Amino acid sequence: MTATATTSPPRRRWALPLRIIISVLMMTVLYSRFPDLSWSEVVPTWSLTTGEWLLGAVLLTLAAMVLSAVRWQQVLRAMGHPTALRTLVPLALAGQFVSNVLPTTIGGDVLRVSRLSKENGESADTFASVVLERLSGWLVLPLITFFGLIINPDLREQGDATLFAVLISAVTLVGLIVIIVVADHPRLGGRFASRSGWQRFVGAVHTGVSRMRAHPGATVGIVLAGLLYQLALCVAALMVAAALGFGWLGMTPLLAFFPAVLIAQVLPIGIAGLGVREGAFVLFLTPLGVPAEQAIALGLVLYAVNLVVSLAGAPSFAIGGRRRHRPQYPEVPA
Repeated sequence: MTATATTSPPRRRWALPLRIIISVLMMTVLYSRFPDLSWSEVVPTWSLTTGEWLLGAVLLTLAAMVLSAVRWQQVLRAMGHPTALRTLVPLALAGQFVSNVLPTTIGGDVLRVSRLSKENGESADTFASVVLERLSGWLVLPLITFFGLIINPDLREQGDATLFAVLISAVTLVGLIVIIVVADHPRLGGRFASRSGWQRFVGAVHTGVSRMRAHPGATVGIVLAGLLYQLALCVAALMVAAALGFGWLGMTPLLAFFPAVLIAQVLPIGIAGLGVREGAFVLFLTPLGVPAEQAIALGLVLYAVNLVVSLAGAPSFAIGGRRRHRPQYPEVPA
């Protein structure tokens, strides 16, 4: 324990500067691919209608954060730890604040685990609940992509855009299946169920999967809450697109391609997906007739919307941080 405490901070000290550099490099590469790109067109043309669309996107993103807390609540309930939304919503917002605003390598999910486990005394189960809540998104996002491609045949003929959307979704689903099978298997994940130390966190994930399998009704509630959460984000993205002047794009392209963007941007290779998100939008939207400037603007404005919503978590983060207790938890997969 002592050795880990003394060696971990130096190893992570370079992580944040490296991720900043990577984000800058990715944006530079993106600009180099479009030398005629006019950055003046990236900034939305201001009008009352623009403001209304952006305000709607902010409010809907805030509502999506409440839905993410509902999803987490469903997981905790299935695991035998019912928790009120008045506790989970501030924690979800504080986690967003840490992930999107603070220059830190400690993720918002780690904060959620730390804060809630102080209240319920169940650090391992709380960790497992956050893992399982995140994994539920790995199911919902690919399903939304496939649904969008099914209901709009034209989207299946967009070359690399279609190929990458299907590939990202398929790999995500296969990864989810592998993780669930390993976690649920009594000789794999189950072998950690009675262990102590960090291994008990792995065992808690196994226990959580087993409990959810035994309560299919709760699992349906988790998937439904996750579906509403992701659909709210898709509609918010369409509102931003309308503010930028290409609301004509419609909903089905965002259903087909935006989930792939959300999956790609969680890769830990930049700051809050900066560069990855914008590049993915260029890949997916330019074949549909969206100029590269507007595709990049969509990514940047969505990032700004998330920053604004994340500021709502600042009070919860500050108040909860008054107690200086920093238990060590394994990293939660995005």
